[in-house]
Amino acid sequence: MDAAPQTPLPRPLGLLAELTHRCPLACPYCSNPLRLDAREDELDTETWARVFREAAALGVLQVHLSGGEPAARRDIVELTAAAHDAGLYTNLITSGVGVASERFAALSDAGLDHVQVSIQDSEPESADRIAGYRGAFARKNALAAEVIRHGIPLTVNAVMHRANIDHIEAMVDLALALGAGRVEIAHVQYYGWALKNRDRLMPTREQVERAVATVEALRARHHGRIVIDAVVPDYYARLPKACVGGWGRRSLNVTPSGKVLPCHAAETIPGLVFWNVRAHSLADIWQNAPAFNAFRGEDWMQEPCRTCPKRGEDFGGCRCQALALTGDARAADPVCHLSPHHSRLAELVLEREDAAYDYRR
Repeated sequence: MDAAPQTPLPRPLGLLAELTHRCPLACPYCSNPLRLDAREDELDTETWARVFREAAALGVLQVHLSGGEPAARRDIVELTAAAHDAGLYTNLITSGVGVASERFAALSDAGLDHVQVSIQDSEPESADRIAGYRGAFARKNALAAEVIRHGIPLTVNAVMHRANIDHIEAMVDLALALGAGRVEIAHVQYYGWALKNRDRLMPTREQVERAVATVEALRARHHGRIVIDAVVPDYYARLPKACVGGWGRRSLNVTPSGKVLPCHAAETIPGLVFWNVRAHSLADIWQNAPAFNAFRGEDWMQEPCRTCPKRGEDFGGCRCQALALTGDARAADPVCHLSPHHSRLAELVLEREDAAYDYRR
């Protein structure tokens, strides 16, 4: 998996900085890997500050301060200031737990530009059950109030699955009540913990069809008041998405221990070699790291991708999803109706259980 990079390489626009895997929540669809980085392996403040400077020099415009829960880092204010001083647009992706009013004021003073808070459901009891944390719903509401009070733009991220997909209208109403300017209706992506819980999270086709109609009606009703982002969940689609804008084309992800990934689930692909910011500059990794060059260009593609006229738009879809569903990371994303594995999705969406979640612990 060491195909030569395309020339010239595009510049990355976004950096996902996973500051820690520690998190008070235990969401059963968490995108973190099943094997979490330990606290003692996390990058220190100085190294993260260097990464932010190198990211800006590489062309990155925005950094998403994420986790886990980024506020679990005692130096989150210093890290935010370092990203701001590097000239990056700073977005805090948070559970809302662990960000009290005084601490948020310090984040605002440090140059925080935007906040994205996750909402598990519109109903407090259900939201806390999904999050695996009693009182999480109330804390999210309290943080949202602080964000608005400080005049910082707020996005609500609503991850949809079988337990809450019928509550989209109420969740958009909640986002409006919180003062959000944007709400992301983000269907579960089945990697990591979500793959482990797929049969307990997968919505029915009828639920998905109702959700699509609901979103369109809400967009018309709330036009000019809030932006509603939503896409059809992969397992019910006919065409693949350009995952993260194309492998090694628009974004990079730094893990808590310093490994640099082309996407957050890339570690699920065996055989890839990930370079670490402790030993390499971000520019060197972007240009030369084997993992980033593995699926750049088109040489790695198999049919039907190799001769597909859309190969320059969707780049073959998601490599991690191809691996999870076919056992081959080079295969066409089975979401594509031309994939020989597409029919497998119709079988998987029928595999459902009502057992308790395997929570991220």
